[in-house]
Amino acid sequence: MSGIRVEGLEKRFGARTAVEGLTFEVRPGEVFGLLGPNGAGKTTTVRMLTGLLTPSKGHASVCGVELPLKSDDDGVALRKKVGLLTEQPGLYDRLSARENLEFFMRLNEVDEVAAWKLANALLERFGLKGREDEPVGGFSKGMRQKLAIVRALVHSPEVVFLDEPTSGLDPQSGRVVRDAIAELAKEGRTMVLCSHNLPEVERLCSRVAVIKNRLRTVASLTELRREGLALDVQVDGDASAFGSALAKLSFQVGHQAEGSRLRVMLDREEQSPDVITCLVQAGARIHSAQRAARPLEEAYLELVREEQEAP
Repeated sequence: MSGIRVEGLEKRFGARTAVEGLTFEVRPGEVFGLLGPNGAGKTTTVRMLTGLLTPSKGHASVCGVELPLKSDDDGVALRKKVGLLTEQPGLYDRLSARENLEFFMRLNEVDEVAAWKLANALLERFGLKGREDEPVGGFSKGMRQKLAIVRALVHSPEVVFLDEPTSGLDPQSGRVVRDAIAELAKEGRTMVLCSHNLPEVERLCSRVAVIKNRLRTVASLTELRREGLALDVQVDGDASAFGSALAKLSFQVGHQAEGSRLRVMLDREEQSPDVITCLVQAGARIHSAQRAARPLEEAYLELVREEQEAP
């Protein structure tokens, strides 16, 4: 029951529709990415799924709790099953790290003995052990972010929503957080990751939903990157010198040059020989040419661009 089911979810603020017609499922134990540009409705969606906002239309189920919430008891049940890391940590600066965690534990009526056992393990893992009694106002941005992650996990939630979890963290701390997310998923917890860090999404997520006020797609990363063909060509010298030659082809192709590597986007597999011939005729010495999956960034930007161009 730790999964998420969303059907026709919509939220309006007066005359403005923030999100509409969202329908997708998140499987139990899955690390699921929620992607979209700023203002696309990701935060609104998460707030609806955590009971902080009431949907204007549609319904959802999170860990077996139906949304919109039908009673205060349902709200309590949902808070016990859901962990939330918001983009702004929302910690109390005048309180110590310990006092911030104690306040959260009491607010959510959790077993403090079990919660502190988990909290101490997480504090040590995130390099905060020994800093528990210091005021949070003196913490760095990275330390505050790690403490907020501990707060989101201390009640052992079944589903965890993480909004930019590695924001402000140095590379080593970021890796610790990513490892923790992967391990929590292996334990059976469902993780929903909202992030603009697409390499991080590629490392962690099995599937993603791309939204921009409405759902653009739900797909595995493999499926998303396969929508379109890419040809990686390794040449002598500067690959960008051959862009003008590709522009003369009878069909349009996008391309990216980086050093001696040229990535050419195709519409059909049959266009590959024409691209190779074009490059050779332009004087390119080709060392290798092979099919390649598109970067997630390219597939994502294409989906968002299509949404912007849609009538």
